[in-house]
Amino acid sequence: MQKDIESLFGHLWESYIKVTPSAHQVHALLGGGEPIVNDHVAFRTFNLPKVGLEKLAAHFRALGYEEKGQYVFKAKKLYAKHFEHRDPDAPKVFISELKVEELSPQAQAIIHSLVAQMPDHLTDSPVFLYTGAPWLISHGDYQTLLAESEYAAWLAAWGYRANHFTVSINRLHGFDTIQAVNAALKQADFVLNTVGGEVKGDPQVMLEQSSTMADKAEVAFSDGVKRIPSCFYEFALRYPQADGTLYPGFVEASADKIFESTNAM
Repeated sequence: MQKDIESLFGHLWESYIKVTPSAHQVHALLGGGEPIVNDHVAFRTFNLPKVGLEKLAAHFRALGYEEKGQYVFKAKKLYAKHFEHRDPDAPKVFISELKVEELSPQAQAIIHSLVAQMPDHLTDSPVFLYTGAPWLISHGDYQTLLAESEYAAWLAAWGYRANHFTVSINRLHGFDTIQAVNAALKQADFVLNTVGGEVKGDPQVMLEQSSTMADKAEVAFSDGVKRIPSCFYEFALRYPQADGTLYPGFVEASADKIFESTNAM
């Protein structure tokens, strides 16, 4: 089972770095030659039967992951769950889905047309989680979605891959505060997500998070190649609970702001 988990996350990483070249720079900056421990990865999807949240979650459940939390982001029209493995070293998984029925008829039609392009059983294999967009979309339709939901536009363009990986600050050797991590990133000319402040959360909610703004990479739209925001890197510092174990969950108010990391600058 451990090898299966490592294999899946290895494939997710390879897919992620193809469109997130700055990830290697993050490791060089913060790792000091030591491996970076991944706190969690996140995925985006639509709440349609063929690709709903549970279609993605099934592949993690098969590896021993269990559902541990549910989250609602009303303004962004999102519902999410997070999953944990009994092995504390296994990365957590955060999966959100867009409530398509809450968008305009035009946006709904675009999304339904995308999902209709997919073979019915494409989600049966875990390979689905890191193969990108299983459909073609025009840049015009991307722009239409973008005007209404950045989340929808990002997913339409990039498809199925880890939206971000997350450095576990608790497991870094050279840094012990999120402020120190952020300072090092800014010194190296990374642009941080400042929506809601550079640091989201605080010791009272037992989780502090920050993130870079997404890299930009080329997407082959059906009507031409365009360079748009791709994926980003998150940084998380978890605080101990009463029993001494680190808080394992997520904070809705903070996660809501982390979603902004794929906004165009």
